[in-house]
Amino acid sequence: MIKVLVVDDSLLVRKALARALSADPDVEVVGTAVDPYDAREKIKLLNPDVLTLDVSMPRMDGITFLKNLMRLRPMPVVMVSSYTADGAQETLDALELGAFDYVTKPSGSHVDIDQYKTEVLQKVKAAARANMSSLSRTRAKVEVAGGAAVDGLSMRDPLERAKVKSKMIAIGASTGGTEALKDVMRMMPAECPPIVISQHIPESFSAPFAKRLNESSAVTVKQAEDGDLILPGHAYLAPGDDHLLVVREGSNMRCRLSKSPPVNRHRPSVDVMFDSVVQTVGKNTVGVLLTGMGNDGAKGLLNLRNVGAMTIAQDEKSSVVWGMPGEAVKLGAAQKVEPLTRIPDRIMEAVRKSCGV
Repeated sequence: MIKVLVVDDSLLVRKALARALSADPDVEVVGTAVDPYDAREKIKLLNPDVLTLDVSMPRMDGITFLKNLMRLRPMPVVMVSSYTADGAQETLDALELGAFDYVTKPSGSHVDIDQYKTEVLQKVKAAARANMSSLSRTRAKVEVAGGAAVDGLSMRDPLERAKVKSKMIAIGASTGGTEALKDVMRMMPAECPPIVISQHIPESFSAPFAKRLNESSAVTVKQAEDGDLILPGHAYLAPGDDHLLVVREGSNMRCRLSKSPPVNRHRPSVDVMFDSVVQTVGKNTVGVLLTGMGNDGAKGLLNLRNVGAMTIAQDEKSSVVWGMPGEAVKLGAAQKVEPLTRIPDRIMEAVRKSCGV
């Protein structure tokens, strides 16, 4: 039985989340709290396995409470956030501090329980199974390493520039992926092939997340726009409600955004992106699948391997959730299964080998 404590200053939201969670026989809502001070006492009294935590509350905000909680009593936390610009920034801060994942905050005078029940239950149950300490240990190793970038490629020679331009790095991620991507991107050299990224993320979160990646990376990172020319030394993040595809235009490659139906319940879908790269770049790709729930990207990674591309999956120990990469490993899609800290090196080793460097 998974014991959950719901922390939110809104009575309506507390009732909605408690009702949604209590619908599952494997979940018990052991209590609710109106603010972090109330939560602190109830955590001691009730010893919950998972916390749902409102981002914005009176007396003490959720971010400050989360920071204290992760320092004094680390535990799986699912943030409850509004899909606003402020909510996006606060939720990304929470993920940096060690929150497992987030769900949207129910709003309006009438809360549709069915709309939230599946997502809330899925994330709370996954949080209860996740080894949060593995994420902390992995990130600590990156911090100790100083985040030094791996060796890049010289792009001064015209022939080498042409070789690099013809390569591509394609990365997919979901739960735990915002921090995993930050750790990978901060190690990537400025002189590297173009990178395309599909991360399962809400529409209002993707632009702030792209900005954060850009600020911590030597590579230039942006939210992809339809028609963007894909260039070496640049990374393109799929917007939160669009599939990202790579299309060829003469000797160039461009981003194409699509509102076609979700695949594997996701838009953006990693499988959609990987399959477009199979068609346009083929064996000159390095495909990478990072931490995440579900199986999105596993078949696409297999398709990349089948056309001769190098394929890499994050290992179980360093993953917050070994769903997507684990499914890829089961399918035989991953040529290499690596801890997060070694993935940037493996990417560039594969690129250098394919460039003949």
